[in-house]
Amino acid sequence: GFPRTLGQAEALDRICELDLVISLNIPFETLKDRLSARWVHPASGRVYNMDFNPPQVQGVDDLTGEPLVQREDDKPEAVAARLRKYKDAAKPVIELYKSRGILHSFSGTETNKIWPYVYTLLSSKIPPILSDEEN
Repeated sequence: GFPRTLGQAEALDRICELDLVISLNIPFETLKDRLSARWVHPASGRVYNMDFNPPQVQGVDDLTGEPLVQREDDKPEAVAARLRKYKDAAKPVIELYKSRGILHSFSGTETNKIWPYVYTLLSSKIPPILSDEEN
């Protein structure tokens, strides 16, 4: 997400005024497991997740048959360190937007369970776009 640090939030303030900020609260273990299950095809950037979007053949890209790699920062130890660092850096950002009354937080572990709530919030803030046929 963005902004991730207070400095980024302050820089963003200089170019636009936010009226809605969404924070997704996902348990640490869920994030660690998902990121640690991510593998990529370096040449194309295609991303696979061994839990919910695995390649057809373990360890190889579906289109080229070339080997997949796990990025160093997606290995479990690195993910844990990244998440701790993110939590520390993001806390003041969350507090800033909470104090402005524009923070909306959603908690859960599954996208398909969180998304309907996020969609409802966004739908209430953004008018629908009508096609030419509807106008």
